[in-house]
Amino acid sequence: MEATKPEEFAQLVDEYQEEFETPDECHRMAAYHLTQAAKHHEIAAEAYANDDQVSCDLHAHRAYKHQLNGQQYAEMAAMDVSDIDDIEVSTAE
Repeated sequence: MEATKPEEFAQLVDEYQEEFETPDECHRMAAYHLTQAAKHHEIAAEAYANDDQVSCDLHAHRAYKHQLNGQQYAEMAAMDVSDIDDIEVSTAE
């Protein structure tokens, strides 16, 4: 296998960096999904109040999926902001 030259590696890194979300994008996506989750919970609650179990279940499921996506984006944003070891060192001193 041929070794990758530093210039080629740097180019690959640049290309892959464009594929990943930045922390601000992750925060925005988390906010979007959590807002959508709240909306679907409201619709599910209204459907339940109107004895529409099918709509209630459908919107509850959609809310749950948005919640999971929101949580995942929030975790990605938190992991990108700072290194946990840096936080522990600064608070331990």
